[in-house]
Amino acid sequence: MNESDVPAQDLNRRSFLGAAAAALSAGAVLAPYALAQSAVEIKKGETNHSASNPGPINRKVSEDTPDSRVPPETDRGDVAPFWYSFDLSHRRVQDGGWTRQVTEKDLPISKDLAGVNMRLTAGSYRELHWHTANEWAYMIYGNARVTVLNPDGTIFIGDVSAGDLWFFPAGYPHSIQGLASDGCEFLLVFDEGGFSEYQTFLISDWLVHTPQQILSRNLRLPDASLAKLPTDELYIFPGHLPGSLEDDKLAVGGKAVESKVDYTFRMTAMKATKESAAGSVRVVDSRLFPPSRTVAAALVTVKPGAIRELHWHPHASEWQYYIKGTGRMTVFVSSGKARTMDFKANDVGFVPAVAGHFIENIGNEDLVFLETFRSSYYADFSLNQWIRRLPPQIMADHLHLESDEVKKVPDQNSVVIGS
Repeated sequence: MNESDVPAQDLNRRSFLGAAAAALSAGAVLAPYALAQSAVEIKKGETNHSASNPGPINRKVSEDTPDSRVPPETDRGDVAPFWYSFDLSHRRVQDGGWTRQVTEKDLPISKDLAGVNMRLTAGSYRELHWHTANEWAYMIYGNARVTVLNPDGTIFIGDVSAGDLWFFPAGYPHSIQGLASDGCEFLLVFDEGGFSEYQTFLISDWLVHTPQQILSRNLRLPDASLAKLPTDELYIFPGHLPGSLEDDKLAVGGKAVESKVDYTFRMTAMKATKESAAGSVRVVDSRLFPPSRTVAAALVTVKPGAIRELHWHPHASEWQYYIKGTGRMTVFVSSGKARTMDFKANDVGFVPAVAGHFIENIGNEDLVFLETFRSSYYADFSLNQWIRRLPPQIMADHLHLESDEVKKVPDQNSVVIGS
C-alpha cells in the first residue's frame, strides 16, 4: 500500500506509536524480564534431565501447546499469553442457535477488538438490535439474510454466503437470519475490546420496558395488537424462512427505500491481493469496502511448510481468527523478549501493535486465518523488503552480510514464503 492511498486522518501516528512504545517498555504487555535466561542455558536444560516434569500434567493441553511446554531456544522472557480459543468460551445455547465470545476479559492484552462466534439454524434470527460498537463479520458457513437501516430511512437487505463480509456501523439497527438449507455460522469482530454480545439493545427488550400507553400512542396500535408483543427478550429465536431477496425488497418499498450503500462484500470471491505457490492473501479495508471504516482485514492462506513472513504492522494491534490448519506464531516484543505459541482452528491470536512476528504452517493442510485491525486501512512492513531497500554498506555494518548475500534475500513484500 502507498502512503498516498492512506486516509489523511490515519497518517499522523505519532501519538499512537508513542503510546505503543510506552506500553511495551512499561510492561503493559510483558511481565518481569527473566534476566538469567539464555539460549545456551535453555539448550542445556532441554537436552538433560532438567526439563522433566514428574508432577501433574494436563496432557491434552500439554500436547496441544508443545511450544509452551518446550519453547524454542530463541524464546526468552515472560511474554503475556497471546492465545485463546472460542472452545474455552461459555456457549449460550437457545432454540434457534448459539453464541460465544472472546473479549478483553478472556484475552486481557486485546484492548481494541473483541470477537463473537454465532450459529443460526435455518429460519432463525439474531433479533433486531443495535449496539455501541461497529460490527465487522466474516461468514464461516452457510447462508444468511441481513438487514440494516440507515438514518435517512433507507434500508439495506442482502444475502451473504461463506467467505462474505458485512459491516454495520455502531448504532445502526440490524438483523441476521439463517437461510436454507442449514442456516449459518459467522465470526463477528467489534472495535471495542470490552464489548459484550450480551449487552446489546434488543427491540423486544426495549418494548417490554416501555409503558403500554406510550407504545399505543407511539405505534398507533390498539391494546389487542400490543398484547401480541413479546414479554421477554428474544435474542436468538426460530422464525420462518423468507421468500426471495427481491420479494423482501419489494415488500418494504422497492427502489424508493433501498440503501445506496452496500454493507456486504465478497471477500473470498475477490482476486487475491498477492498469491504464490506458498499461499495467498486477500486484503479488504475501506479502500475496497468503503463502509468498513474502523476494521481492516486480511484473509491469509499458508501452504504446508510455508511461513507468513517476518513482518510487523505500524498502525494497529492484530486480532487473529484461525479458520483451518495448525500454525505456530512467534512474537518479538523488543528488549530480547519473544514467545512462541501454537494455534488450531477456532483459536484466537493477538499481536501487540508494532511487534515483530511470523507464523509457520506446521501441519499437513493449508493454514487459513484472518488478520483484523481497528483501522480504516491495512499496512505491514516486510523485514525482507527493508533489508533489500538499504544500501549494502548499512547491511554489512549491521548484519555482517556481503552484497551478494543480501541479494539472495527476497526484495518484495511476499507476505507468504515457501520452504
